[in-house]
Amino acid sequence: MLDIGWQEFTLVAFILLIIVGPKDLPKVLKSIFKFIDKIRNYAYDFKSSVNEMNDELELSELRKEKVNLFHKNNILVHAGGTLFEYFAIRNQINYYKKFLDKNNINIVEISDGCIDIDHDQKCKIIKDFKKDFKVISEVGNKFKSEDNKIEKWPLWIQKELDAGSWKVITESRESGKTGIYDSNGNIEKNIVAKIASKINIEHIIWEAPKQNQQAWLINEFGSSVNLGNISSKDVLSLECLRRGLRADTFLSFNRINK
Repeated sequence: MLDIGWQEFTLVAFILLIIVGPKDLPKVLKSIFKFIDKIRNYAYDFKSSVNEMNDELELSELRKEKVNLFHKNNILVHAGGTLFEYFAIRNQINYYKKFLDKNNINIVEISDGCIDIDHDQKCKIIKDFKKDFKVISEVGNKFKSEDNKIEKWPLWIQKELDAGSWKVITESRESGKTGIYDSNGNIEKNIVAKIASKINIEHIIWEAPKQNQQAWLINEFGSSVNLGNISSKDVLSLECLRRGLRADTFLSFNRINK
């Protein structure tokens, strides 16, 4: 774009030589070159913006196509809690709603794993989103320092359910070493028991990224227990655990007649 060959340059220089004379020709050419450079930069920026818009349009259409595929197969899909927090910390929750509407996403996760939200305010947000979306929420912080508040989880879970959450997730991160798990990834059985004694487990999604955690929860609460934070590569092995086709859960679903 705006490339000038030697023939064009020679013609322009000859015309300028006649008009401005040899004395002022270098200054005029210098000014012309600066102007051409600016035009080239503007043209490049414009082209880049157009390309970005086209890329965003393609990505937007791809997102919609994927979401529609999920909907067609009765699979719930949401954008995750961290994206909500990304908008919330910038006071742009209304923009987040527009993003969800634009991409035909009708389920939303309200969490405070990375940011601090007063719990009463969090419940108000849940109640507000409940008007237009199916809401799941999450208790627990992504940082270990929050563990000293885990005794409040049953109360928080119930308040979030009362505010309109369909189900509530217990935070554990991908490491599986926080929340209802100790630093080695083992189940904190007393914590789980306390939660299960106060909350109907049908309303809880236990994050369980590790196989031993999945197996324990299945053995404890049955094959239909709600589990989350499952890696895509572990989906088939988890289904085997649910059906008693792995040693970890075999005896819970298969009784040997002597």
